[in-house]
Amino acid sequence: MARAAVQGRLGDRIRWRVAEVADRRVESDSAVTLMLDVPDWPGHVAGQHVDVRLTAEDGYSTQRSYSIASAPESRYLELTVQRLPGGEVSPYLVDDLVPGDQLELRGPVGGWFVWKQEQTEPVLLVAGGSGVVPLMSMVRARETAGSRVPFRLLYSVRTPSDMLYGPELRRGAPGLDTTYLYTREAPSGAPRTPGRINPDDLARFGWPPDFEPTCYVCGPTGFVEKVAAYLVLLGHAAERVRTERFGDSGG
Repeated sequence: MARAAVQGRLGDRIRWRVAEVADRRVESDSAVTLMLDVPDWPGHVAGQHVDVRLTAEDGYSTQRSYSIASAPESRYLELTVQRLPGGEVSPYLVDDLVPGDQLELRGPVGGWFVWKQEQTEPVLLVAGGSGVVPLMSMVRARETAGSRVPFRLLYSVRTPSDMLYGPELRRGAPGLDTTYLYTREAPSGAPRTPGRINPDDLARFGWPPDFEPTCYVCGPTGFVEKVAAYLVLLGHAAERVRTERFGDSGG
């Protein structure tokens, strides 16, 4: 199923579609990527998300929002889901869903926190934990498009075992620089001792403000608010700092 990065009509994007799990890939002890076959998917732009709905046999229904991890041109629509302790939806998606199972989704959603291949300015991606998911869509979209726009990714995780997309990111791509910042446990050779991200990290590993990069920040609410404030403090224009945050939605 070829996926053109087009928006389509609003009514087409807000209706529920049936998606079938084609495959699944383990990303960490608590996260998997679901590869979904959605025959009538209208296409998406890197950075967007979808709403996922599950309905029980007794009619009870619940839904959650998940960022899209795949590039717009990918064969499957990929969602990376991290299990939240005590969650209602994520444990089922991570532990129980298998190829052949179906779920409903709606989207794509979002038009501000996106990267399009016609953009030519440098890009700074700052991720906290699973906030790397929509940023990974941008990384993959850039590579698929053969773009030469320089990307820098600062990826903050608790420990090396919590990292998502490790093999793919370590393989790298021309023009993509990735720095891992660990908050609790760092491997030998890490660029600094464990700790929360700070302005020095952004100044050292990010782009200088005079390069006028577009900055995308995604992660927990507290992380996003601090990083966005640090970037502005360092001289980045507020209108060039785009944020996407997630909080406790019940998992």
